[in-house]
Amino acid sequence: MKLNDNNAGGIINKIAGPLVVADGMRGCRMYEVVLVGEEKLMGETIRLDGDQAYIQVYENTTGLIPGEMVTRTGSPLSLELGPGMVGNFYDGIQRPLRVIKDLLGEYITKGVSVPSLDEGKKWRFTPTHDEGVGAIQGDVLGTVQESKVITHKIMVPSGFGGKLTKLNDGSMRVHDTVAVITAENGEEKNITMSHNWPVRIGRQYKEKLAPYIPLITGQRVYDTFFPVLKGGTVAIPGGFGTGKTVSQHQLSKWADADVIVYVGCGERGNEMTEVLDTFPELDDPHTGEKLMERSVIIANTSNMPVAAREASVYTGITIAEYYRDMGYNVAVMADSTSRWAEAMREISGRLEEMPGEEGYPAYLAARIADFYERAGLVRTLGKEDRVGSVTVIGAVSPPGGDLSEPVSQNTLRVVSVFWALDAALADRRHFPSVNWLRSYSLYLDKSNEWLEENVASDFKEIRRKLMATLQEESELQEIIQLVGKDSLPAGDRVKLEVAQMIREDLLQQNAYHEIDSYCPMEKQYLMAKTIIEFSDRASAAVEAGIDVEKIEQVPVKDEIARMKYVPHDRIKQKQAEIVEQIKKQLAPPEGE
Repeated sequence: MKLNDNNAGGIINKIAGPLVVADGMRGCRMYEVVLVGEEKLMGETIRLDGDQAYIQVYENTTGLIPGEMVTRTGSPLSLELGPGMVGNFYDGIQRPLRVIKDLLGEYITKGVSVPSLDEGKKWRFTPTHDEGVGAIQGDVLGTVQESKVITHKIMVPSGFGGKLTKLNDGSMRVHDTVAVITAENGEEKNITMSHNWPVRIGRQYKEKLAPYIPLITGQRVYDTFFPVLKGGTVAIPGGFGTGKTVSQHQLSKWADADVIVYVGCGERGNEMTEVLDTFPELDDPHTGEKLMERSVIIANTSNMPVAAREASVYTGITIAEYYRDMGYNVAVMADSTSRWAEAMREISGRLEEMPGEEGYPAYLAARIADFYERAGLVRTLGKEDRVGSVTVIGAVSPPGGDLSEPVSQNTLRVVSVFWALDAALADRRHFPSVNWLRSYSLYLDKSNEWLEENVASDFKEIRRKLMATLQEESELQEIIQLVGKDSLPAGDRVKLEVAQMIREDLLQQNAYHEIDSYCPMEKQYLMAKTIIEFSDRASAAVEAGIDVEKIEQVPVKDEIARMKYVPHDRIKQKQAEIVEQIKKQLAPPEGE
């Protein structure tokens, strides 16, 4: 961290957990990074009162004493953005955890300062721009092969522009000069492979566009019923044990985004350990390489300093915006925003601010909205016409599963997709435990257009029939509780049978099964179409006089139930075979 040229600073007056109050800080700015105490603990100014600065420290403050020095840096909390982030594990303030482990062992000591990017590694820089011509902010000067699947684009940083007077070629380090731009006033500016960007300020773009392409997740309940578009926003609220973290892991593994940024914000250490252990070993179905070849992981577990938890979500979204500016589709998994809000509440309480609902700060709604507003599909800066997106999928952990609490409510006001996890479904071991009657997506119409063009022309109609059957089942359940299932008309009993097939054979999905963990859109469509075929044939059979008990026991039901385990390359043939069995087994008796 570069220190302020004036080396100005103050003296610690008071310490309250992660909050430090320092005197003699006149001239300090809001959100300026400071180094606290003899151990140079990193902190950020979050309130100014005269010459006093209130500082949230990103490390354990045990051992700090009043009277120690606070040194200003003159810079806001910023990330160093450049090659080497993909495949890396960071903490909430972009310190590389694997590098720290190699240096210090299993535990991070206080005051440790390690470069975010490997300063010694050489990258092969390939120019794509021409010398002697103009270059504006956002223009791509050249590329670096960052991983096996990600080509990192070195762009002109914000605020730079002029004539490109020099462009190097060859292997260089992140801080080596790759280009020189001469401004109109004759001032020369060196451009390196990396640059800094403040985390609390969204990166610039030309134009925000309306999302229109679905983010395919491979999870049937999401893609078929409640789709999200690239550049959209999703909330996954649910109580303890409903499967939020597993859902986030599944989305990280299988979503067809170019880059995945996974933010473990205040989660349990064993859950983050699973991510760190499994992601490097998982094969990516879209590229055939390992999943970490397109992933960035930010780990801020529940036992890490609470102030860094508050910063971790900004770290994740800033990295995502950077890759968006290269023209990539990025998905951010924030698990969970409730822990982020709790960090805000703790810091707000130590600042003695007026509390809002349930003790959260009055600005909770604004902070949540600001975070989700940084999602979107945009036309990026630069002369080249590039389009990139950031999709934000945030898990919410309401205490006791109460969705009326402030974090859930303020999140639902700003997101466009709501995947409601249901404790009752989780108790029945139905996963993903998404309640199909409470969840919704505001992207249905847009996704219908894409699905009809790219999957099947009748996809919208099939989805409508499936949802109508589930809604009818909900209404029939009330009658069943009064008179019993056997008292229902034969047609209604068929609807119940079909609804059960939709729930158990289509919506239920095994995250740990080699085949069922990921389901392509074509397979989702064929499974749904098969169930509708069964529904139509069964209804016709009832009208033809076939006994409903016979329909409930046809062998083809077992074949439909096993469709989810059929290898993807054999599903077309298997589906055609099952449809033929449906026709034969539900055919009306001859002569009728």
